[in-house]
Amino acid sequence: MSKLWFLENVNLFKILCPHKYSEYKDCHNFNAYSKNDYIYFEEDASSTVYLIDKGKVKLGYYTKDGNEVVKAILCKGELFGEKAILGEDKRNEFAQSIDSKTSICPIGVETLHDLMRDNQTFTLKIYKFISFRIQKLERRLQLLLFKDAKTRLLDFLDELCEDYGVCCEQTGKMKAEHPYTQKDIANLLGTSRPTLNLIMNELKEEGVIDFKGKQILFLKKSA
Repeated sequence: MSKLWFLENVNLFKILCPHKYSEYKDCHNFNAYSKNDYIYFEEDASSTVYLIDKGKVKLGYYTKDGNEVVKAILCKGELFGEKAILGEDKRNEFAQSIDSKTSICPIGVETLHDLMRDNQTFTLKIYKFISFRIQKLERRLQLLLFKDAKTRLLDFLDELCEDYGVCCEQTGKMKAEHPYTQKDIANLLGTSRPTLNLIMNELKEEGVIDFKGKQILFLKKSA
């Protein structure tokens, strides 16, 4: 699946931000959030779509037992709250800033609908984005429910390679510079940082990957 088609690796901020459209400049603004600030909670009214200018945002929900399930961690240029476009009345997830300086551009659903009516190509991109986002989240939740931590990590590494991978000139292998911390990845995979570190090192010893900081080198396919 190509990156362009999937749109996860496309800076939607450059496409959607209202300051690009003169008729919407007056309603354009940025909201600043500190680390752990919530953008919205479950059951909040769903009337706004958000674009990340800088920083990172965590999407998730809480189980009846009070456990947190992280659905996604999004970075600069990405869109969230998009189910409001489809007519969602209330949020079924929370959105929380996980960077100390997160800047977000909120767009009212009516404004976004106006933009979509004016540009069919743009509208098609938005609906493709929503479709693939839903598919990706469903797959991640299935992995959380039915697969062990190592399988979840291997699947996540495949996503990183697809979304961020480029050919390494020195080795001829694929490598990826990604935006996630170890804590981010552990949260996405529903595991602890020590367990994640243990499995990462195990994969390194098996010659599947090599890694340093936020760079991963993919050496071979896992068995």
